[in-house]
Amino acid sequence: MSKFTLHTLETAPEGSKEILAGALKQNGFIPNLYAMMAESPEVLKAYTQMAALFDNTSLSPIEKNIVWLTVSYNNSCHYCMSIHSMVAKMFKLSDEMIEALRTNQPLNDEKLEALRQFTALLIEKRGWASDAEIDAFLAAGYTQKNVLELVIGIGQKTISNYVNHLVHTPLDKQIEGFKWEAPEKDCCCNK
Repeated sequence: MSKFTLHTLETAPEGSKEILAGALKQNGFIPNLYAMMAESPEVLKAYTQMAALFDNTSLSPIEKNIVWLTVSYNNSCHYCMSIHSMVAKMFKLSDEMIEALRTNQPLNDEKLEALRQFTALLIEKRGWASDAEIDAFLAAGYTQKNVLELVIGIGQKTISNYVNHLVHTPLDKQIEGFKWEAPEKDCCCNK
């Protein structure tokens, strides 16, 4: 099995150091995802730029967390499910809502459940939503702009999910309390 490097500020390629330093300053630690992505400054930059773009969308912080957790659940990403469970708690998502997202259960809010379902549908159908499915999402209170903004959030999380699958990113000690494992039927990591 290939062993990828968990980079530090000292070992990272030059093109990754500024982003790692920024993450350290913002978080007080360098998330292991960033430390692994640092091997390719281009991947690290793509991920952080998409994160900034998704942050600027019209979706609320709660809605963004629902997108991140839905994508990560559907891609069976142990690392992103763990870290975004912690982030969701920081953004005041209820424990009940976080648990529903971690177990792929319906949310108790109709509009947010429509977002969860439509995000999962886009992943499952690789973006091939029917007009009726788009209309149902719009009828739940979302906009055409939101439909397109989801592409950014799904793309951003897919980058990190795939990187984590490839490099087996270890959990940061800061998120160990939010550890998540894909249900056996959904996990393809041991195939």
